Amino acid sequence: MADETRWGDTHPAPERRAALRLVAGDAAHQDSEERTATTAPQSAPSDSPVADPLRPKVPVIAILRAPSAERFAEVAAVLQESGITAVEFTLNSAGALDALRECAGFAHPVGAGTVLTAADAARAVAAGAAYLITPAVIEEVIAEGRRLGVPVLSGALTPTEIHRAWTLGSSMVKVFPAAVGGPDYIKAVRAPLPDIPLVPTGGVGLREARAYLDAGAAALGIGSPLLGDACAGGDLDALRERALVLRDQLS
Repeated sequence: MADETRWGDTHPAPERRAALRLVAGDAAHQDSEERTATTAPQSAPSDSPVADPLRPKVPVIAILRAPSAERFAEVAAVLQESGITAVEFTLNSAGALDALRECAGFAHPVGAGTVLTAADAARAVAAGAAYLITPAVIEEVIAEGRRLGVPVLSGALTPTEIHRAWTLGSSMVKVFPAAVGGPDYIKAVRAPLPDIPLVPTGGVGLREARAYLDAGAAALGIGSPLLGDACAGGDLDALRERALVLRDQLS
């Protein structure tokens, strides 16, 4: 990674990776019941939607997106240590697959986001992704996730898209971009579709997080309001403080 001494100021790369795994493992030991995602592939597709993969104590999926994924593993370890155990590495960040491999020892496995093709899905799962997240209803990704036995959180916006994503086999449905309608939209959609777990994503700020959950969201996808500049070399202590505040607000 670009800044090998950033973690603990003195750790060379191999020791830093071990430290990352230890931190994630300590967090998992405290909250082991939160482990609902799995990387183990199945040999045949499921006949029903894969079970919800992300039901952690803190209902947040942290979205890591940056020009480079060099710092993703380190940031994910800080988030998991702080109680944010669901983390998404976006595939349009250079080096995302390598970052997924670096998290192989994490007790809370991470997922891959911005998955656009079946080939992307297969590569992400091979690299260690425990779940797949798309920005839209992409049938081939949902089908590939089902074939591999890996949950897919499909992006959708309209009630028609949300229902289609669910019936195709999405484990949960990412309402994107959520800021278009806000919490009131989530509440309105849930009235006729109460059994579909919705994950508002896109423009969800820390101050609005509770309102989305009160409107019926199952979880929230949060990017820059939580991550800030941490993925690009920013202050990890500031990230830790934001994560702890969010955790306390939503737990």
